[in-house]
Amino acid sequence: MSSVVYVSNADSREISVLRLDATGVLTPVGPVPVDGTVMPLAVSPDRRFLYAGLRSEPFSVKAFAIDPVTGWPTLLSTTPLPDNMAYLATDRAGRFLFSASYGGDKIAVNPISWHGTVEVPPTEVISTAPHAHSIVADPSNRHVFVAVLGGDHILQYRFDATSGRLMPNHPAAVGTELGAGPRHIVFHPSGRVAFATNELDGTLSSYLFDPPTGTLTPMSSISLLPAGFSGSPWTSDVHVTPDGRYVYVSERTSDTLIGFRVDGTPGALELLGHTLTETQPRGFAIDPPGRFLVAAGQKSNAITSYAIDHDTGALTALQRVPVGRNPTWVEIIDLPAA
Repeated sequence: MSSVVYVSNADSREISVLRLDATGVLTPVGPVPVDGTVMPLAVSPDRRFLYAGLRSEPFSVKAFAIDPVTGWPTLLSTTPLPDNMAYLATDRAGRFLFSASYGGDKIAVNPISWHGTVEVPPTEVISTAPHAHSIVADPSNRHVFVAVLGGDHILQYRFDATSGRLMPNHPAAVGTELGAGPRHIVFHPSGRVAFATNELDGTLSSYLFDPPTGTLTPMSSISLLPAGFSGSPWTSDVHVTPDGRYVYVSERTSDTLIGFRVDGTPGALELLGHTLTETQPRGFAIDPPGRFLVAAGQKSNAITSYAIDHDTGALTALQRVPVGRNPTWVEIIDLPAA
């Protein structure tokens, strides 16, 4: 089985498409030109559609149909979004597109049609505290969480997966440390733990998740910064391996990927170490089987594939490939065996 890697390149206004083979070797297939500053990407749960957000005016999202054999994306539609959206995700059923606006201080929910196009008007446009940075649904698709960097909190909503409406949960938010700057959220495959990167203080926070109530309870925060670190933290992305054994985070100031082993205690993490990677690693992704990690460097204009050691979680660099200018987001899907 091989995989397809999609990389959004903001400044060259294109999406790089690459094949990732069973040994971790990357082969460029070609760029997909996009008429705007393309940054956030999202893939539908059934892997049939790719969504790309444009952060230049007119703010919009492009929907692409993914060829089931080659993985090549073909443009289906362009739909306006309510603002400059820094983050995209679908709900767990692929029926709604979530978006969060860092500059516009809002979130939105748009319906997705049965053939993959994003529809208007939105079912929700909700104002937030400054700098809403990500929006994700829990594994049950009954709750939605929004990391708000400037508010130092994570908003908690109940989600109606039929209508696409959001309703504040009780409590409506869970706070972080003052000045932490929560950025991205990811759920552990168990569905009982969530992890959130804190961009401004360089930490990763763990939360216990209670599925019946849809609420998060803070557990701990752990530093992501390497020994001898100097400068301002600038934490970015976070992902968990599909088997739930390891968590990885990217930190842009130190140009590192930080690995953790998930302890037996819910939410507990053991630091594995820091791996020097591409310059200013804003986005990365793990392939669906959990064999490889691919990281992009905003300033190096390149990506590197890494093998993930199943027993130790260690990352081993395999191949480095140039992409477009200012690569910011990485998505990976598997293709059926030829």
